[in-house]
Parts: sequence; structure tokens; C-alpha cells
Amino acid sequence: MKKILITGGTGTVGTSFIKQYYNEFEFYSINRNEANISELKRSFPKVNCYIGNICDLDHMINLFCTIKPDIVIHSAALKHINLAEENPSSAIEINVIGSLNIAKASIRAAVPLTIGISTDKACNPDSVYGYTKNLMEKLFMQYNNKTTRFICTRFANVANSSGSVIPFWKKEAAKGNALKLTDPGMNRLMFSKEDASKLIKYAIDAGYFYDLPFVICQKMKNVNLLELAKLLSDKDVEIIGKRPGEKLNETLVSKKELPYTMQENGYILIVPDKDDGGILTEEHSSSNAEWMTQSEMLTLIQENK
Repeated sequence: MKKILITGGTGTVGTSFIKQYYNEFEFYSINRNEANISELKRSFPKVNCYIGNICDLDHMINLFCTIKPDIVIHSAALKHINLAEENPSSAIEINVIGSLNIAKASIRAAVPLTIGISTDKACNPDSVYGYTKNLMEKLFMQYNNKTTRFICTRFANVANSSGSVIPFWKKEAAKGNALKLTDPGMNRLMFSKEDASKLIKYAIDAGYFYDLPFVICQKMKNVNLLELAKLLSDKDVEIIGKRPGEKLNETLVSKKELPYTMQENGYILIVPDKDDGGILTEEHSSSNAEWMTQSEMLTLIQENK
């Protein structure tokens, strides 16, 4: 049974992946939140939990060399756009320096495969968070070698993830409060936690097959957040204005990446070192993606934790 080490393993992505593949791998989690570690251990007793900060290079190297994982899933990050805009030094330290530490620790421990969790905000970045994740992608592409493979998964919005809009609006609606939206034209590509876990699993499988580093994502459907808010509450939506770093539409695959795209089994691979003309002919973003139906949005809203 292969060992998988997840940084930020108590977060939405980590716990969802553990839940879905609990009996297929031996799991190790590194996290610095004691309460979240206790909750993860209660839910999944077989997970080996370690307290650690990805900004501490020596500790990461020691843990990686001690555990000797077959696969690392690097999920730990400062993820909220507004917090990154207000605290750029922390965003850089965690998302860039922390990711560099994970790459160095993987190489020191000769980890066969390391996967970084990236975001659509890294594509054509226009925020501190986006720029830090863009740099993480570039770091992982640079560090790839024959002994230690590095690839990235690029997510859009994971429905019902910690701190995201759906659970926040659910709580506000339950209190009888009006839902607050930054702009009625705000559109987002969105998929479920289960689909996010499947994307990581496919990345693992593909990572053992391809020699070149790559970024992997999947085509997703588009959600207008005003329409989503109307499904969650019958009260009028309060428009409060865009926050710093926030865009009306997000891009998952940019025009400049089109020549490097491949497609297989419904997934899109962006291979920076392989210019074959590309399989995609237009960028994939929330400005041109297929709209999610009301029924599909309701399914996301009702998704279990």
C-alpha cells in the first residue's frame, strides 16, 4: 500500500481525498491546527497525523525523510483572496516559500511524485493569491526531475469547501440575513469535492506515466453567483462591491497555454515543454463555459460534507 503525505491534510481537499480513498492508501497528514488534527483523527483513525508548518524547512525535511512517502499532495496554503491582499508577506511566505520548502523536502527524501494543488486564480493572475499560486506552479515545473516528479492540479471553485461562499450563505440564510454579493455579474467555474478528489487521483495515475511536468485540470461548468444566491434564499441580495483582487470571470486555461494542451479521459493537461499545437482552440473560463443548470447547482448546494 503506497504512502500518501498530505500537507494541510485537515482541509477540505485533504479530508475529501482521504474519505474517498481511505482504504487504498496509507495516509499521513501535516497540519498546524491542533483542533483540526483532532477532528481528522476522530473521523479517520488510521491517518497518521503530524503537527508541522510548511514554512519550517528543516522540520519538513525531517518529516519527509522519516515518513518516506511515495506521494506528496501539497494542499497547505493561504487561500482567501482578501486575506492575501491584506497580508501579502504572509501569502508569499506560505504559498511561495512554503511550496519551495515542500519541493526541497521532496527532493531530499527522493519522493517519487509530488502534486501541488493550484487554482484558476494562478492563470492570468490579478491578485496576490493568484500570483503566489502561479509561482508555485512554476517552481514545481522547474523542480521536476527523473527521480522526483512534480505536477500540479489546477482547481476552480470547490463547492462547500471551508470558508467558501455556499456554506457561508447557508449560515446567513438560516439566520434570516440578506445574502451579500460583491457584484451581480460575478461568475465562477465550480465543481464538487468528489470531483476535486478524482482529479487528484487521476493526476497521481498520470504522473507515473508522463516524463514531462504538467498542470492538469478539467472542463467545468459556470455558475452565476447571483443565481446561486437566489437558490439559497428568497430575500433580496445585497450588492456590496468587488473586493481587491477579485475578478468577474476566472480563467482555467489561458490563450497562451493553448499550444501546450492535451486532452484525455475528460481531463486537460498543460505541458509547458511540449508545443504540439494544442488540442484546445479557445481558453476555458467562466466567460465562455457551459452554464450549470439549476438542478446541477442544487446538487452542489446539497453535497454532503
